[in-house]
Amino acid sequence: MNEQKKESNTRFGIAWALANGGGYMLIQATVASYIAVFMTDYIGIAAGVASVIMGLASLWDAINDPIMGVIADRTKSRWGRYRPYFLFAPIFFVIVSVLLFLNPKGLSESGKIAWTSIFYVGFGMLNTVCTMPTMAIVPAHVKEFDERNKIFTWGAIATAFSFTIASSYSINISKFFGSWVPMILIYGILMIISYLWLFKVSKERYLIDIDAEKRPISKDIKIIFKHKEIYPVIIIWMLCSLGFGLMFATSVYYVMYYLARPDLISKYMLVLSIGAFISMSVIMPLAIKIFKCGHKALLWSQLLTAICYIILFFFGKNNFTFLCVVSFIATSLSAMENSLINLLLADSIDFIQLKDGVSLNATLSSIKGFAFKCGTTLQSSGILAVLAITGYVAGAIGHQPESAMLGINSLRFLIPAMISLIVVILCIFYPLQKHYAEFEKMKEKMVAM
Repeated sequence: MNEQKKESNTRFGIAWALANGGGYMLIQATVASYIAVFMTDYIGIAAGVASVIMGLASLWDAINDPIMGVIADRTKSRWGRYRPYFLFAPIFFVIVSVLLFLNPKGLSESGKIAWTSIFYVGFGMLNTVCTMPTMAIVPAHVKEFDERNKIFTWGAIATAFSFTIASSYSINISKFFGSWVPMILIYGILMIISYLWLFKVSKERYLIDIDAEKRPISKDIKIIFKHKEIYPVIIIWMLCSLGFGLMFATSVYYVMYYLARPDLISKYMLVLSIGAFISMSVIMPLAIKIFKCGHKALLWSQLLTAICYIILFFFGKNNFTFLCVVSFIATSLSAMENSLINLLLADSIDFIQLKDGVSLNATLSSIKGFAFKCGTTLQSSGILAVLAITGYVAGAIGHQPESAMLGINSLRFLIPAMISLIVVILCIFYPLQKHYAEFEKMKEKMVAM
């Protein structure tokens, strides 16, 4: 690779990392961490109603992912397929995010529900419009494995930093301003600037044209799903989302009820947050450097994570320091799974190009998004289902039945360990690895447009 191309990839990599993990992630992490409490405590919507809003919005969000992927792959403009979205999508995303946190005065209860529903659904849809082209542009700009891995690593570091800042301090920043809106605006301005830079430096060099006029949209989906090699990858995407979600969502229940120490929740969550940051900013780059490909790094990280979880399932309650140390190790190994699966996405894009001679970057990105959101839905509904089945009693600290205690311990450690082991098995038999040599030969023949 000549020096000019290296410099181009470096500029692109930094711009992509800031777009994917900068202002956008600050907004995304704020919504993920605080939208539920904002709906109930700031707007005044009943918890049951808020859960229905979030559930229906998540369902529609998962459904519209493939639709957006197909649209992006078939976009034709003087700026290319994916780059036009970097110009307008972030602006609308920021506007809707601001309106979501506006909390207008004088609305009736039904008005509050309608306002929140409209803009929460709009947030999810515009989130898809932003993320699908953002993920699709990487294989379109860069064809070399090492360069892609480096870019995804930079993105993981930026994401880890922004998520830690937003999830830990957004509520304090909002209190400083006296409102959530100024903070979201600041995050939004950073997002728009980073996407404009990404638009400027990105190139759609390595794409194979889609004959959209002669081929129906349904054929794009059929092309992907006719290959049995793609199915294990989709399952990995879903399981990694499920495992990552359980890691954080069950920890409060575990400390509050299984340990019966609500005073230790903040300390334990801090341990997990630091572990997640270390995972994406330190461990992931080392793992990619050692293993060279995403599925091998995922295999070993999930195997070691499963061992830690099994140990904690049996001995986690014995000593809080021991719990924190082993949980930190497990989180440091496992949290990078959500970034490592982006490397599997790049493999899938290469595979479809190899087998069918067509670039379906955004469609595959949208299928990954759909699988990821299915995992998130399973996580949220699964936790409530297990708690209900095992007889959990809300607020009964120190007085939970034994069945509920087993359920909480299983949700925190045993079920995630099982998920990790399934991912390990899928990675051992990863169906795309046998095509790596063919990918390289294909890329050698590809000429930058």
